[in-house]
Amino acid sequence: MQKSLLGQPVVSLVERLHHVLNGLAGRLGIEVELILLIVLLAVGVIAHVGLGALVRRMHRLAEISEQRWDDVLMTALAAPVRVLLWIIVVYLAMEIFPATDNLQKTVFRAYDTALVVILAWFLHRLIAGVEEELLSEQRGQRQSSDKATVRATAKLTRITLWVVAGLMALQSVGVSISGLLAFGGIGGIAVGFAAKDLLANFFGGLSVYLDRPFTVGDWIRSPDKEIEGTVEDIGWRMTRIRTFDQRPLYVPNAIFSQISIQNPSRMLNRRIYETVGIRYEDAGKMGAIVADVRTMLEQHDDIDLERTLIVNFVSFGASSLDFFVYTFTKTTNWVEFHNIKQDVLLKILDIIYQHGADVAFPTQTLHLEQLSAEPSS
Repeated sequence: MQKSLLGQPVVSLVERLHHVLNGLAGRLGIEVELILLIVLLAVGVIAHVGLGALVRRMHRLAEISEQRWDDVLMTALAAPVRVLLWIIVVYLAMEIFPATDNLQKTVFRAYDTALVVILAWFLHRLIAGVEEELLSEQRGQRQSSDKATVRATAKLTRITLWVVAGLMALQSVGVSISGLLAFGGIGGIAVGFAAKDLLANFFGGLSVYLDRPFTVGDWIRSPDKEIEGTVEDIGWRMTRIRTFDQRPLYVPNAIFSQISIQNPSRMLNRRIYETVGIRYEDAGKMGAIVADVRTMLEQHDDIDLERTLIVNFVSFGASSLDFFVYTFTKTTNWVEFHNIKQDVLLKILDIIYQHGADVAFPTQTLHLEQLSAEPSS
């Protein structure tokens, strides 16, 4: 019968122990297999305790080290290696007490399958540890788009890992993978037609994760659809958005490949763009007002001078002489922006009043024709 990866070394070890303990068993009047089993269990317990002490020692060394990846590796390896130890103990016990061929074949297949599962479990824990380390605060602040990419990559890697592990486990128990894949190819076509919307949403979610137009916590809006709010969750089928009136909005991911998305959360600045009109009778004061407004903006602590700043007389209105203000704030916070904008507008009013001018309002001038009196007859 074909042995597993560790089968031949294990058999050789058992045969040597059997030969060494054969004399001792004869003197004690005990079956040599029982002595081997007791020795095996004792070695297993000692190895289990020793592995625990070794892992704790390695953790302490990893905490001292400047690199944290060794700590991630040891954390991922700690539990699987102990389980692997007892799997090997069970395998050795089956070599000591051989059962029927069918049972032994089943155990050996289970042993190979267990090795695959243990390896997949270790890699799963390693991926989770790497994800946690990359997102930890100790590595500094990261943009929300970077966090989404890390989470999406880790999720896809775990899915791929368990799919491959499942196929390997099926192969180890005698299932033909080639036939399964062929059936999956034919069935996949039928499933694809039946679940095209589901697949479209899946790949839509994948494109969101990879292209990163937005991530959890971003405020997004679409000029094509009535979609606006804060992203709460990005799933594989749909994205949950909390609108500003606190209602949840569930959007299928396929929609995002068909519409334009604005992401105000990634704005660098917010714009103040206002047109102010003064009275025609204050035309002589327009130049001084515009100059003072510009000076006020250039000295304002919350205005970003690295962006465009324009203050100019722009038009002759129907009831006013208009100048416009075009500038950007340093903050992108919605509430702070409106406080800054209010402060700027109030200061513009003060400047206008300081020059003895006033803001215009719509007026009409009526010219009445003076008619001569009709001669009396």
